[in-house]
Amino acid sequence: MGQPDANAAAPRRTGRALACLRRGLATVLVAMLVLDLACPPPLPGADGIATVVTAADGTPLRAFADRDGVWRHPATVESVSPLYLDALLTYEDRWFRLHPGINPVALLRAGWQWLRSGRIVSGGSTLSMQVARIIDGHDTRSGLGKLRQMARALQLEARLSKDQILQLYLERAPFGGTIEGVEAASWAYLGKPASALSPAEAALLAVLPQAPSRLRPDRHPEAARAARDKVLARMQALGRWTPQQVEDAKLEPVVARSLRVPQHAALLAQRLRQQHPRARRLVTTVDANLQRALEERVGAYFASLPPRTSAALLVVDNASLATLAYIGSAAFGDDQRLGHVDMVRAWRSPGSTLKPFLYGMALDQGLIHSESLLVDAPQDFGGYRPGNFGEAFNGPVGAAAALRLSLNVPAVDLLDRVGPARFAARLEHAGLPLRFPRGTRPGLPLVLGGTSARLEDLVGAYVALQRGGVAGQVRYLEDDPLVQRRLLSPGAAWIVREVLQASPRPGLASGAFGSRTPPVAWKTGTSYGFRDAWAIGGTRRYTVGVWVGRPDGTPLPGQYGAVTALPLLLDTIDGLAHQPGDADPLPRPASVDAVEACWPLGLAAADTPAPLCQRRLRAWSLDGVVPPTFPERQARLWSPGRERFQVDARSGMRLSASCRLEHPVREAEIARWPALVSPWLTTAQRRASTLPPLAPDCADDGREAAATLHVDGIADRATLVPAPGGKGRLKLQVRALGTDAPVQWLLDGRWIARTEGGRPFLYDYAGAGAGRHVLSALADNGAWAQVRFRVAATGGRGGTAPDADGPGAGQGAGH
Repeated sequence: MGQPDANAAAPRRTGRALACLRRGLATVLVAMLVLDLACPPPLPGADGIATVVTAADGTPLRAFADRDGVWRHPATVESVSPLYLDALLTYEDRWFRLHPGINPVALLRAGWQWLRSGRIVSGGSTLSMQVARIIDGHDTRSGLGKLRQMARALQLEARLSKDQILQLYLERAPFGGTIEGVEAASWAYLGKPASALSPAEAALLAVLPQAPSRLRPDRHPEAARAARDKVLARMQALGRWTPQQVEDAKLEPVVARSLRVPQHAALLAQRLRQQHPRARRLVTTVDANLQRALEERVGAYFASLPPRTSAALLVVDNASLATLAYIGSAAFGDDQRLGHVDMVRAWRSPGSTLKPFLYGMALDQGLIHSESLLVDAPQDFGGYRPGNFGEAFNGPVGAAAALRLSLNVPAVDLLDRVGPARFAARLEHAGLPLRFPRGTRPGLPLVLGGTSARLEDLVGAYVALQRGGVAGQVRYLEDDPLVQRRLLSPGAAWIVREVLQASPRPGLASGAFGSRTPPVAWKTGTSYGFRDAWAIGGTRRYTVGVWVGRPDGTPLPGQYGAVTALPLLLDTIDGLAHQPGDADPLPRPASVDAVEACWPLGLAAADTPAPLCQRRLRAWSLDGVVPPTFPERQARLWSPGRERFQVDARSGMRLSASCRLEHPVREAEIARWPALVSPWLTTAQRRASTLPPLAPDCADDGREAAATLHVDGIADRATLVPAPGGKGRLKLQVRALGTDAPVQWLLDGRWIARTEGGRPFLYDYAGAGAGRHVLSALADNGAWAQVRFRVAATGGRGGTAPDADGPGAGQGAGH
């Protein structure tokens, strides 16, 4: 009876044991689940990764530490070198892909070796356990700490895939100092991405986290080399790498740079990080090599400039609108130069840099052709009286020359005809917004800098001159969309580009660089008070913008666009990479024609009678339109254009509608020059534009109702000699007689004074220097007068001097 009972009891005991085991396992699993839910692993969020801003090729431009001051770069299994992954997993955890987070065999082996030798011979931690230690941050040297580490490793394995756990290691393994992650370490120590590691470099970075302070290659290269060679030997012993690979790797020296954080395009990086605060990696369009070279060039260039001077420089690819170089200040971090202020996006007075767009719009509206006759003389625009840089005037000037010389009066005249509000609206529609003081509207001063603009918007607009009139928004990131708007017609953009491109480079003879050098279409600008110096220009491939000044707006006397900003612009363009075809001229659009124009009428030579064509010029016209010279605004006495009349066929004298005698009649006409340019005309030009005298028997026809202006105070063709004991001064009081209108006074074409009617003014003519000079008086009603005189050197004798030459009399140098 006992045997059957015993046989029956065995299955019951087994069943109870299995039931207990199941309940125990269930209890353990439930407990583990409760503990996991109650104490989840502290997985890092997106804010735990430092943001890195890279160039187009992946080179870090600037990295931003996380909230703990640690530098980390994003990394994935796919973004690092397979050599590094092979060395890491072979040396640290060969069974990583197989174990559940802990490796019992490795733990037992490590424990047995510790018991036998009394010291740690090999570690039993898996890669998952190392990640657990990194993210948990607790001490794992005690038994309790080791158990916690193992539990965390199991939690990680339950929650994450193997690649996710490996990515945590790639981004957070310690590499010395405040550097964490293999990507940050590779750039910091080796100056290259983790995807381009050699076997020796892969082995070094694989072992470095074991003792990052003791093995830092920049401080302890011999210790780092020994540890690296140990990894290489393991790779050979396990057959992962060939003996030849290992032998070659061991010959490679351990060379590491001192730890330093990249600081290239620092202000652009800061700007992009502010715009994308949660982004881990921001890939820009910047060319890393070009950026570094230009930063060094700008730093060297500004070493000799006055204190607190800063600069901004932008290089853009015309085709893609991608930014290739971005320098927001002359020296980032320089407090004296306010290096933290990004002048690429600062609102500043643009000086004369808007003028090319004004001329382009005037071409599109059919107001001018490239050689339209414009008046560069003192004028009044509703109380606004602009002057030129240096206060010199040029009289009659073509539109192309007026733009190249950046003359102010012709530009204001054009803007008055185009309309300031319309001009500003067109610019804003094309991506170049302007800022005006609160409560004000666009006015005539805006084309001379009486507004605010940003360098990045100006460069985006100047791109239009190289892209058939299409402007665009400058792109900074690889995934930025292409935003573009039409600013000018293709023909107008081509003509303006040709005009600017014809400007000679300062200090260089024409053709000095040879035919392979791409021509540059450039324009400079200087704001009121020398606060901003600009130079913007481009070739077929690139457009470059330069600003120089003080971020706080204080003046830089003597520093203006052509002197301060233009050399840096041309130096930058010369250093850019050019390709075959860049020096070839842009094809001329079908809407542009080459014509011969005649002054003073401004019409095509084919439509102008030969006697009325006093000067022929080769011009570019748009859409077949050759508009005439603008009518004068204020001069009542003369008006430009054709004036027809009758003359006596024998004597050539003018006839009126009422003559007492019979005359053989012949039709005649003259072409008038604008009255304000009269002081700059030659004797022959004046004679050709003057009506012949009226026949004595004819009644006055009113055509010669001209006021007579006389300069009182200096005799014509006098010689002025400083008085003895006068310390070389020649102060004389001069006035204009014969008009009640305001009078502008020009000395050798340079404005010196303005008087009302016959009121006198005092001026020291010794400042003009020894030699011949011309003093011109221009009344607002069109009347004018001149006196020629000579200033003698000190000790000279009084007397008369011959007349100054006609063509050059009264002409000043353009700026």
